[in-house]
Amino acid sequence: MNENDGATRATHAGAEILVVDDVRENLRLLVRLLAERGYKVRPVSNGRMAITAAQIAPPDLILLDILMPELDGYQVCQQLKADEATRHIPIIFISALHEQMDIVRAFTVGGVDYITKPFQTEETLARVHTHLTIGKLQKELAQKNRELEAQNARLQEALANIKTLSGLLPICANCKKIRDDDGYWHTVETYIRVHSDAILSHGICPDCMVELYPDYDR
Repeated sequence: MNENDGATRATHAGAEILVVDDVRENLRLLVRLLAERGYKVRPVSNGRMAITAAQIAPPDLILLDILMPELDGYQVCQQLKADEATRHIPIIFISALHEQMDIVRAFTVGGVDYITKPFQTEETLARVHTHLTIGKLQKELAQKNRELEAQNARLQEALANIKTLSGLLPICANCKKIRDDDGYWHTVETYIRVHSDAILSHGICPDCMVELYPDYDR
């Protein structure tokens, strides 16, 4: 085992990989290769089984053959990417198709990589390791974003609470000024403006209208 193999074991040991291939020899080879590196491998031999397996227990990565009966690899990938529960799973195509148009189509339907058969052991392991690393970093980033959103929501709630008047307010019985926490007295208008989000408008109530303008014809 070389240094890269050791790094793979240490970083992604226990990662679950779904391997899909209708050729038994290919399936057996990939299962052995990945299991030796510490991965948990789930082999299936057709597209319908692959979709069901991924939906029941989404793996960390899928190695997907293209040329299969009933549902080919392209169709499997499209259905998985259309499902909210499985669209995040990275899919690496492994196929005997070498044409450029086949490779382009694989990326178009949602694949993250393409390995041609007969595959090279070290290349395959390196690509698996790379996309597991990328997937892990994406999950960590998504978790950090959720935590930041939660923190921001709590901050906004705290700011909203700060702007809400509550509790006992010391108010002068004569001039009606309000005393703040530092012992300073403010007019009601000033206090409300500082301690709330209320927008004040000015008018004259009927009682004050009579007092200020006794000759005013109501």
